Amino acid sequence: MKQEGISREFINRVQNLRKEKGFEVTDKINVSYGTDSLLIRESVQNNLSYICAEILADSVIYNDQLTEGDTVLIDENKVLISIIKL
Repeated sequence: MKQEGISREFINRVQNLRKEKGFEVTDKINVSYGTDSLLIRESVQNNLSYICAEILADSVIYNDQLTEGDTVLIDENKVLISIIKL
């Protein structure tokens, strides 16, 4: 149940970033993210197909070396998210 809530928060944050960047709702994207939170990583991985469908992403990839992107808070954890329009 907790993982589903975190997945919905992740989707919300990505959708907000899409709006901020001026992407169209129909634009396909690739997402990379980095976080120290094992719970967030597991939540995204366990709900990957749902997340990809909701945000129109071809891929959502964890990258522990990610240095560029936007920092958001999910469940009081910092998450760095990078979105690339395809």
